[in-house]
Amino acid sequence: MATLCRPSVSVPEHVITMEETLELARSRHADHPQLPLALRLIENTGVRTRHIVQPIEETLKHPGFEERNKLYEAEAKARVPAVIQRALDDAELLTSDIDVIIYVSCTGFMMPSLTAWLINEMDFDSTTRQLPIAQLGCAAGGAAINRAHDFCSAYPHANALIVACEFCSLCYQPTDLGVGSLLSNGLFGDGIAAAVVRGRGGTGVSLERNGSYLIPKTEDWIAYDVRATGFHFLLDKRVPATMEPLAPALKDLAGTHGWDASDLDFYIIHAGGPRILDDLSKFLEVDPHAFRFSRATLTEYGNIASAVVLDALRRLFEEGGAEERARGLLAGFGPGITAEMTVGRWVNGDGNAR
Repeated sequence: MATLCRPSVSVPEHVITMEETLELARSRHADHPQLPLALRLIENTGVRTRHIVQPIEETLKHPGFEERNKLYEAEAKARVPAVIQRALDDAELLTSDIDVIIYVSCTGFMMPSLTAWLINEMDFDSTTRQLPIAQLGCAAGGAAINRAHDFCSAYPHANALIVACEFCSLCYQPTDLGVGSLLSNGLFGDGIAAAVVRGRGGTGVSLERNGSYLIPKTEDWIAYDVRATGFHFLLDKRVPATMEPLAPALKDLAGTHGWDASDLDFYIIHAGGPRILDDLSKFLEVDPHAFRFSRATLTEYGNIASAVVLDALRRLFEEGGAEERARGLLAGFGPGITAEMTVGRWVNGDGNAR
């Protein structure tokens, strides 16, 4: 079985607090007719701090999409290799042991993908496969885990490297004044995560079954409007209620595997916001404490898009992991509306790379 090993996570050094976010909203949008609603929604996210790649003074400027995308590339190249190296070290592997790099990001664009640069810069083998995923948003963290699982199932002795790089602050649009946009300005943060899926050995989550589910006719609920100024984030007010139709999909995946989704040992869930976790607790009939790792990510980092699932898993490792053979569920949610889901067991494996 393929094993998802301990993730490595890094957030930038510049920090903005909830109080600073609220004050910025008040000062910059004092005449906005829905400012009280926006402030209330931002406060209700539970986000206390977020990390961003530039000081807030620079973040609030918009030098143009070209300059922002150049910054995305420069920051990714400066920050990603160290995160990858820690993930490889934790998995007790070398770059030469990796057979595929799955790179997920929705906050900048490069072609060739950062994967090509990484292969050259970090001395991965030239035969390393590349799988960049750019258009699944927050669900991409779950999708990356699933595609790594698929790859290692097809090639049982292979190892996959997952990298999530999200600089959400580079998508700030000062002219977007809808309530959804103002909420997003107080919700999203920047972060990088990496993790190895080992085909053999390793400690972590042994991946046993994965699946995907798309809620019909919701493709415009979370979207980008791509303009000359870059990516303009669109968020429908119905998004927070999507756990009611998605919870049955999670139950079905677990049920197909012979498990009860309401009675598992650990849950690693994408934290898009507190309503998502509250509703999932309700519809899965799970104690809210089960989502403590996701809530901690949301509180300390905000929504770091595709990197959330990996950060929540990191927190499980830091708590000491789980009991041998403990059963768990991992899930990421994003545009579509799409759920990417995985079930697996906790294992304490050996350290042999091959």
